[in-house]
Amino acid sequence: MDRRESSMAVDKTERKPEWLKIKLASGEDFQEVKELKQMMRSKTLHTVCEEAKCPNLHECWANRTATFMILGETCTRACRFCAVNSGLPNELDLQEPERVAEAAEQMGLQHCVITSVARDDLEDGGAMIFAETIRAVRKRLPLCSVEVLIPDFLGNWESLYKVLDANPDVLNHNIETVESQSDRVRSKAKYRRSLELLEKSKAYKPNIPTKSSIMVGVGENWEELLQTMDDLRAVDCNIMTIGQYLQPTRKHLRIEKYYTPDEFAKLKEEGMKRGFSHVESGPLVRSSYHAREQKAAADQTLGGVKA
Repeated sequence: MDRRESSMAVDKTERKPEWLKIKLASGEDFQEVKELKQMMRSKTLHTVCEEAKCPNLHECWANRTATFMILGETCTRACRFCAVNSGLPNELDLQEPERVAEAAEQMGLQHCVITSVARDDLEDGGAMIFAETIRAVRKRLPLCSVEVLIPDFLGNWESLYKVLDANPDVLNHNIETVESQSDRVRSKAKYRRSLELLEKSKAYKPNIPTKSSIMVGVGENWEELLQTMDDLRAVDCNIMTIGQYLQPTRKHLRIEKYYTPDEFAKLKEEGMKRGFSHVESGPLVRSSYHAREQKAAADQTLGGVKA
């Protein structure tokens, strides 16, 4: 049977499958998350955990992993899957790296992920702020691993190298979807450019693990998912995450299919067969889910050598 047929086609009148229900935090965990959110607001910081309505926020924060969204809260792009606000961004905040580092220290993070809105209005796409944030976190938390999830910088590779020169522990750039759906799903980003970014990253800093993520349920087929895996491995991408696309609002891209937990398990198996050091695959998986464990697996593959 074609695996496309075994995915659950979406009926707009039916509820989400059971496996997509989220267990909410309660008691001490809820109170801690509430306090952390208040701390973020006091420092005028944003996390993609909140902005993108990530279903794993409570679990990740409890495990001392968080994803900061730098360069403001307004994106210059308007991707059809994304819940982050788009429009004309504010001025660049040169003090943001230090505030991120302060927050990471207060949270006692063991793995800090730094991502951003797309800032196509800036000459370097915000690469300088990425680099300074990496260094600021390292200064306050020398034992905390730092991962960056970067945009494509519109193909400005000098911006990529500027980030890599700060030596993040993981370089992440999401390909998001299969090639046939890329132009429909993403704004300005290009499938082949994303592959080129990952390839250039590995060529420039071979010992920094690279990572990418794909969401399923936007109109792709099974064979295309396998081809995307092959494309990522062809540029020596080390880590892959796979999750179910969930429509943020009615204005966003609609869900075409719900994949079952068994299908996610099969995708993980296919990815590991292709040589990824780690594949995180599941209905509620997002790019930074279990990010610290992903980094550890990649370190083993690369021999644990710091770039």
